Amino acid sequence: MSESKPSVLFVCVHNAGRSQMAAAFLTHLGRERVEVRSAGSAPADTVNPAVVQAMAEVGIDISAEVPKVLTTEAVQASDVVITMGCGDACPYFPGKRYLDWKLADPAGQGVDAVRPIRDEIEQRIRGLLAELGIEAAA
Repeated sequence: MSESKPSVLFVCVHNAGRSQMAAAFLTHLGRERVEVRSAGSAPADTVNPAVVQAMAEVGIDISAEVPKVLTTEAVQASDVVITMGCGDACPYFPGKRYLDWKLADPAGQGVDAVRPIRDEIEQRIRGLLAELGIEAAA
């Protein structure tokens, strides 16, 4: 881990659903104590509207987020790299911690299908914060 604060990168193919929710939860619950990035190997044009709606329901606004392309630099700059169960190819660098979270894909789903994915991601983020020794915000 870096001396200052840990850095986490979330990766999924389109960077329009799972990785956006995970990054938003980590930013919200980590309260500036974690550097957060998200990216996709084939980013969509926009974040999934059902994902935006589901996050708004828990008080987190991601409507201004834009899917970003995965770069080697983003992986190099991160202490922890979390792929979202989509078999994404991610550059490997020794010394990084790599995790793969198997999560349902919210693509093409309505908000009712996105809510349980959102809730599972929130629980995983709370667990990640505990592993990093960072108390989650209330």
